[in-house]
Amino acid sequence: MQVGSTEMMIVMQERAGQDDVDRILELLDGAGARGYVSTGDLVTVIGIMGERDVIAGLPLEAYPGVDKVLPILRPYKLVSREFRHSDSIIAVGGTSLGGGHVALIAGPCSVESREQLLDAARIAREGGATMLRGGAFKPRTSPYAFQGLGVEGLEILAEAREASGLPIVTELMDPRHLEAVAKYSDVIQIGARNMQNFQLLSAVGEVDRPVLLKRGLAATIDELLMAAEYIVKEGNSNVILCERGIRTFETATRNTLDISAVPIIKQRSHLPVVVDPSHAAGKVDLVEPLSLAAVAAGADGLMIEMHPTPETALSDGAQSLDPAQFEAVAVRIREIVAWAGRQMG
Repeated sequence: MQVGSTEMMIVMQERAGQDDVDRILELLDGAGARGYVSTGDLVTVIGIMGERDVIAGLPLEAYPGVDKVLPILRPYKLVSREFRHSDSIIAVGGTSLGGGHVALIAGPCSVESREQLLDAARIAREGGATMLRGGAFKPRTSPYAFQGLGVEGLEILAEAREASGLPIVTELMDPRHLEAVAKYSDVIQIGARNMQNFQLLSAVGEVDRPVLLKRGLAATIDELLMAAEYIVKEGNSNVILCERGIRTFETATRNTLDISAVPIIKQRSHLPVVVDPSHAAGKVDLVEPLSLAAVAAGADGLMIEMHPTPETALSDGAQSLDPAQFEAVAVRIREIVAWAGRQMG
């Protein structure tokens, strides 16, 4: 936001048509402002960003189809419930997240080999996963740890998608890899360490791919939502938020899963929320209870690490479910999704 700028929203009348919306957008464009359209079940809302004095001089409420013009009070605008009252539903391949649709994203931390990933994709599909995760570029604390297979890993992910029919979620770390990751993936993941890499966020805001944005290790909920705003303001409204645990004084788990973040985010934002119990817990035996708690709290999806042979995993083996464990946990997840009155995918 620039000095002297303002953020408003135009609530259109229910009977307003596309021509009415187009006239407003043309007016804003001519005034050097930018309009963002959100189409809900009943009404369309147009978010406005531009210079305060210029916006104030526009006869917005006099235009056909306009019901009212209101300020957006949250520091984040386009991702707020003020801007869009209904839940955003994000379609990925043949599955969806949000609005009562719950995703189950499963797979290994890292793509280690073609055989390993194709096996993981088969297990994920048979267990009821709706998407396949796997890292080709890996951010590791130690510079000597396995860093991923890079483009070769992306090619293996694409092959696994063809074999399993599952959309692919994989992480982007560097804007220089954006073209390759966007080419091979269905969802681009921005990891916790890059949540406030604002150049990277703006870059993925310009591509036609859903983005899964993980909460930083010490980030507040509002900071996560502001990070999402960087993506949406560039034109990409398909953002999925991910609570993956934050760093606290507690040492019993790898991180502390902030389960309260799920209902709080859903109160403040229309974006879907996914929970990663694997990174929060760091322990296999905690994945199931945290997964069930997340769905009960309203999560729109779960992101679970699963490996065909966790004891041989090159990264995060201690928190990765084996095939039998994943199948058992997936059954319990489907049960609680049904109990909550929602549906898988």
